[in-house]
Amino acid sequence: MAAPHGPGQHESPLDPSGQLRGLAGDCVHCGFCLPSCPTYQLWGEEMDSPRGRIHLISQILDGTEGTEAAGTHLDRCLGCMACVTACPSGVRYDRLIEAARGWAEQGPSGAANGTGPSGPGGPAGPATPPVLPPRSRRDRAIRAAIFSTFPYPRRLRAAIAPLRAAQRTGLDALIERSGLADRLSPEIASALRLAPRPRPAGRRRAAARAADGRGVGSAGGPGPEGGAADRTGRRARARALTERIPARGPRRATIGMLTGCVQRVFFPQVNAATARVLAAEGCDVIIPADQGCCGALSLHGGRRAEAVRFARQAIETFERAGVDAIVVNVAGCGSAMKDYRDLLADDPDWSERAAALAGRVRDLSEFLAELGPVAPRHPLDVTVAYHPACHLAHAQRITAQPRELLAAIPGLRLAEITDSGTCCGSAGIYNLVQPEPARELGQRKAANVAATGAGLLVTANPGCAMQIASSLAASGHPMPMAHIAEVLDASIRGADVTTLLG
Repeated sequence: MAAPHGPGQHESPLDPSGQLRGLAGDCVHCGFCLPSCPTYQLWGEEMDSPRGRIHLISQILDGTEGTEAAGTHLDRCLGCMACVTACPSGVRYDRLIEAARGWAEQGPSGAANGTGPSGPGGPAGPATPPVLPPRSRRDRAIRAAIFSTFPYPRRLRAAIAPLRAAQRTGLDALIERSGLADRLSPEIASALRLAPRPRPAGRRRAAARAADGRGVGSAGGPGPEGGAADRTGRRARARALTERIPARGPRRATIGMLTGCVQRVFFPQVNAATARVLAAEGCDVIIPADQGCCGALSLHGGRRAEAVRFARQAIETFERAGVDAIVVNVAGCGSAMKDYRDLLADDPDWSERAAALAGRVRDLSEFLAELGPVAPRHPLDVTVAYHPACHLAHAQRITAQPRELLAAIPGLRLAEITDSGTCCGSAGIYNLVQPEPARELGQRKAANVAATGAGLLVTANPGCAMQIASSLAASGHPMPMAHIAEVLDASIRGADVTTLLG
């Protein structure tokens, strides 16, 4: 890695320690990143490749005025990190693009991006004008709405209530056919297409039966069978998790479980399945009721100071839990929590605590592979296409473990997706703020998934699940979708495969 600049070299208020310049200097312009970059695949433009964006970042660090065009090229990056995997020189492009995204939010020492005298991650100083021209008023409003809603599950539930009403009445389909949303706001139209529909009644009932009597769900038994109280109780148990779920059999580990923000609201059944799998494998599962956002959306969106605030809260929460490991079932969240070490490296009050917690964070597949199985697997007669989420495969370099866990299920057949390492277009908030390129990438991914002939698509990230499901439906090839935790859970419980396909 290139060393930070020394005395006498040009200093930038954006990078007083020279860390960013050192990272940019690692790039030898070989071009290995180009074919791996989704936006370069779409447009073939140098400035929409990692190499081109590193050049733009270097120019700005050298004092070149940031232009609207430069901001556009930087904003078009998905942050999928496929280039990090492809790069033979080990360039930390992730660090560069996260810093650059903050330049449109706030200036070199402003609180919005959390850069200060110590460089990226250092103490935030007084606000200064943005380095890049401000985004459009509409873009700023959309981003403000996203970041004031998605990291807060209660707000998110309230925000989607009208959407649920539209889905129940069929109004969402009417709006889609009319093209009204696309004409008014492509971003809103994208959100309408992406929002998952409530699961079919069969899968809801199966999830509720699985929760009953297994310590997963709210306290208290079911109401009268078939009555309104029973249905309400089952819905509550599918959403809620007790704070401590005991291991089934001898205890092998005590783990803390992150429930996520989007995961908690849109896919509560995934959290319930995750807890059951961990308990079946001999883990006491601790689920702190006061846990909040891990900061992943903020960190990957260039809102560094906001990410720092969320990270400190998460560290305090899981320190109090006193667990051996923190298991995460969302790829983007796991990646962000493992980055706490770097995020808080320059904060003397938090650096050691951040490093200690980051070292205990494990993705669900990673943890299960390390622990080894004890719960018997029952057959599932299904062909599965596995989509590796970018922040799992590229950011965390976890590729073999999910496939090995799936392949160990009797009767399950794995179908490989062509070009599986290319982003589906979800990329955090990308499909909401860059809907057109996200849609193109989603169409490509959907075509490759459909070509496998699989009966079930499996992934480990809620954003990917929503993006690919929407793209498959739009292409006329809808396919059932499940999280890897749900597949493992069904196999361990001996459930019928139709609970995944219903």
